[in-house]
Amino acid sequence: MNMDKLIVFIAAIMAISCASNNSGAEDNIRPWPENRHYWQYKGNPVLLLGATDNDNLFQNHNLESHLDSLHMIGGNCVRNTMSDRDPGDKRAFALTSEGKYDLNKWDKDYWEGFEKLLKLAKEREIIVQTEIWDRFDHSRDQWLTDPYNPKNNINYTYTEAGLDSVYPMHPGQNKQPFFYTVPELNNNETLLKYQKAFVKKLLSISLKYGNILYCIDNETSGVEEWATFWTGFIKDNSEGKEIYITQMWDNWDVKTATHKRTIDHPERYGFIDISQNSQLPGRQNWDNAQYVFDYIKDNPRPVNSTKIYGSDRGSWLERGITTEHAVQTFCRNVLGGFASSRFHRPPSGLGLSQISINCIKTVRKIEEKVKLWDIIPRMDLIKTDTANLAYLAARQGEVYVIYFTGSGKVSLDLTGNAVTFQIEWISVETAEWSNPGTIVGGGWSEIESAFPGSCFAVLKKTVKL
Repeated sequence: MNMDKLIVFIAAIMAISCASNNSGAEDNIRPWPENRHYWQYKGNPVLLLGATDNDNLFQNHNLESHLDSLHMIGGNCVRNTMSDRDPGDKRAFALTSEGKYDLNKWDKDYWEGFEKLLKLAKEREIIVQTEIWDRFDHSRDQWLTDPYNPKNNINYTYTEAGLDSVYPMHPGQNKQPFFYTVPELNNNETLLKYQKAFVKKLLSISLKYGNILYCIDNETSGVEEWATFWTGFIKDNSEGKEIYITQMWDNWDVKTATHKRTIDHPERYGFIDISQNSQLPGRQNWDNAQYVFDYIKDNPRPVNSTKIYGSDRGSWLERGITTEHAVQTFCRNVLGGFASSRFHRPPSGLGLSQISINCIKTVRKIEEKVKLWDIIPRMDLIKTDTANLAYLAARQGEVYVIYFTGSGKVSLDLTGNAVTFQIEWISVETAEWSNPGTIVGGGWSEIESAFPGSCFAVLKKTVKL
């Protein structure tokens, strides 16, 4: 082969290599460049919808069938905590012959289960939002069997690790030194060494997959320095791969300074999770979320809600966080601009149930007629006497989507649009469309809900041929 042909050959190989690398990068979950409020996966914009029955999904023995069930009804996101506190769960670390954990050795089944989740989810184009630390793993009864508890491992003593034998308070009190180990806080090098090793092990698996989002903690009341450290540590060990990280704060009020820790730092946190906003009812739930969207309008990022609370079980029913509340929150989310919405696991949420299934089916059917990223919230275009009756997103003059929480009427401003609109209704309860009708614009039009429960109306301008 002469020199000219060799140069051409090498250039061709480099071009193929470059194209291959770029193709792989396109497979990664990332904000959609055309509307950075939403996610893009495999080069296409996606609205993430989910409902699963477990927090630590990788520990689920019925994992494959559970993911199949979600995929079949249009679900494409799950939540996964790296938690191990439930009976029968695998632990991250290997046991010695004496029955204690060795924090320098890994449990094969635990980590294979995590990779299996990512692999099966990737095959179904499902995004996995993974929480690395969960405060509930390291306090109260869970601490008694925790591998990080010095009595349960061979690696350090209570004195060496600066830990106590009991932490009886609710983890929301944030009294556990486990969450203060980083250099900016207690600089606990003994314990931090093993925490770093755990995260590096996780990354050694997760970085092979493009269908993962990272969250530092589950609903934390922790301090900012803890989250900041781990965000930097993960990025420093990401091998140059483009990844997206957030922190999930426990505070229900997204307007507080706590949430500004993520909202004010787009250079640190590539997306925002305000799951705890789903604890709030009705119009407050909508208005607080819209506050976040307005706050970040000049530098938009995806806003996720990986936990939507509400079920007619136990204390949740007593608090008014009911099944109806969960359905309404999900519908408000998708209409209000959320990039990801997932029903929380039972009993705190609906999980993958017939009700949540029909919610997801309903939204996917609406997407066949209008993409949610093509419309924006326009509450200024509707009038109603009931605060929590109806919500609107629109592309004014072209398409309007109204969500009704129940029976009632609204007035829709179609002033200046003296054209005919087709109106179609879909029931959230059944995920079925009703017969279409027409509305003539040009002024304020009264629209009455076609169903007694949650439903959507889709109005689209009629184009005459």
